[in-house]
Amino acid sequence: MSDAIYPNFPVLLVDDEPDWLSSLALTLESRGRISNILTCSDSLQVMDILEKVSTGVVMLDLTMPHVSGEQLLERIAERHPEVAVIVVSGLNQVETVVRCMKLGAFDYCIKTDEEDRIVGSVLRAVRMVEMRREYQELAGRLVSRELRHPEAFSSIVTADRAMLDIFSYVEAVAKSPQPLLITGESGVGKELVARAAHILSGCRGKLVTVNVAGLDDTVFSDTLFGHVRGAFTGAEQVRRGMIEEAAGGTLFLDEIGDLSIPSQVKLLRLLQEGEYFPLGSDLPKSLKARIIVATHQNLAEKEGSGAFRRDLYFRLRTHRVHIPPLRERTGDIPLLLEHFLAEAAQTLGKKKPTHPKGLAQYLATYCFPGNIRELKAMVFDAVSVHRDRMLSMDSFIQSIERLQYQCSTPAGGATRQNPFAGFDELPTFTDAAAFLVMEAMERASGNQTLAARLLGISQPALSKRLKLLKE
Repeated sequence: MSDAIYPNFPVLLVDDEPDWLSSLALTLESRGRISNILTCSDSLQVMDILEKVSTGVVMLDLTMPHVSGEQLLERIAERHPEVAVIVVSGLNQVETVVRCMKLGAFDYCIKTDEEDRIVGSVLRAVRMVEMRREYQELAGRLVSRELRHPEAFSSIVTADRAMLDIFSYVEAVAKSPQPLLITGESGVGKELVARAAHILSGCRGKLVTVNVAGLDDTVFSDTLFGHVRGAFTGAEQVRRGMIEEAAGGTLFLDEIGDLSIPSQVKLLRLLQEGEYFPLGSDLPKSLKARIIVATHQNLAEKEGSGAFRRDLYFRLRTHRVHIPPLRERTGDIPLLLEHFLAEAAQTLGKKKPTHPKGLAQYLATYCFPGNIRELKAMVFDAVSVHRDRMLSMDSFIQSIERLQYQCSTPAGGATRQNPFAGFDELPTFTDAAAFLVMEAMERASGNQTLAARLLGISQPALSKRLKLLKE
């Protein structure tokens, strides 16, 4: 969460006793970190407040002059069914509890209940309203497929429908205080999505990125939580942790799948309790940052094998997006090629070169295990050695031929499926060769040089086969 008030909708406290209202507001803020609070001591004003302010939760005293709590509960349920109402009473009567619950109360608390009971009830109601609003927001965005703030995604070059749906989802959940889990292979742009979510969150603080891969538990704790002077040998100065650096903003933990079990326990406590202890300190500090995590690993598999805690996994996956690899959105390759050519030319102080007509089609036949990062490296390498007006394909061909073996088996190590395995009747060698030639020409958009490279034969050999097909 940021330094902004929480939650992003008001919690209205209604009671005719001002002292009780003050005490309850203080308790909710100190024990539940709920600071977006409105108070009302006149029951006649409650409905007017609800008409003017988009309230999410109401704590309603049962016994009040003018309009009773039960009457207000009935009116709120009728006119504002989206509001969660918690009834608070000085009496513990079963009949009254049952009657209030039938009228639509979210919960019923007794004023003499322990603070944890009352605060817990409000937090549950807040979370329910948050989830309901997030669902409605998400459903509306996914149906309309319209972005309200497309500029937040300007650094991501794509026209892919799946990616645009991801943008809609991220925009819908960006203001949620719950964690966001971003998964996808290395090089697909997970950090760019995290940056877009931070921009859309409205947090005034900065985005702080920490790659947790390879950090042992001690270094992880010191990096995130910081330490006080004298916490350990060599700790001569106080160190602010990354959580404190990200206060009012977003803390982005990359490669979360590599986190050790002891560190996972500490991260889980941070998310559950909303507080942490700097090393060597007995005084807790509050989490004031939104948490976004990312990994290229399959957390579901790691959780199943016991390498990742189940409770942390389900805590992190409240909001989640999976970024597809470049080989699943080859339609973006022409856009990315143009983008990286311009970027490389500007960086290297050269004029943007013209690329061969068949280059984008040729690149689309490669699996790109390094995804967009690999494509960018190829383009920069080609532009760095570029001399003529037309960009040479040689650099791309050499890179792909050198790395093509990585595409010989699908991700996960599974063997490539035999394309003829399901055939009742096998084609002859002549027919199979003809089908391959036609498919290569289709993929190369009629470019014989490119089609020959796809088939691994010379251009004259392909030309000979094309002549045979015409006979």
